[in-house]
Amino acid sequence: MKAIFIAYNQAHTEKVEFVLDTLEIRGFTQWSTVMGRGSVDGEPRMGTHTWPEQNSAMLIIIEDSKVDAVLDAVRKLDKINEEVGIRAFVWNIEQSM
Repeated sequence: MKAIFIAYNQAHTEKVEFVLDTLEIRGFTQWSTVMGRGSVDGEPRMGTHTWPEQNSAMLIIIEDSKVDAVLDAVRKLDKINEEVGIRAFVWNIEQSM
């Protein structure tokens, strides 16, 4: 099992949910408002007057076999509009109950 944390500009919300539906990934935890800044060239998303945009984030726990499909979909979304921003991070799940 793997965990994938996806952080994305709120403009991507429907697209991210569509990806999960298309890949038949049912379970997720979503944070609708998160703030931050990309580590390379991302603009701050702070929900303030100066930096009004905001991000959302999602955590999914999936079978190893679906990881590449999720990452491919995230790459495609990012290529469509790189200024909007989306990133995914993967790590192992040792145990679950």
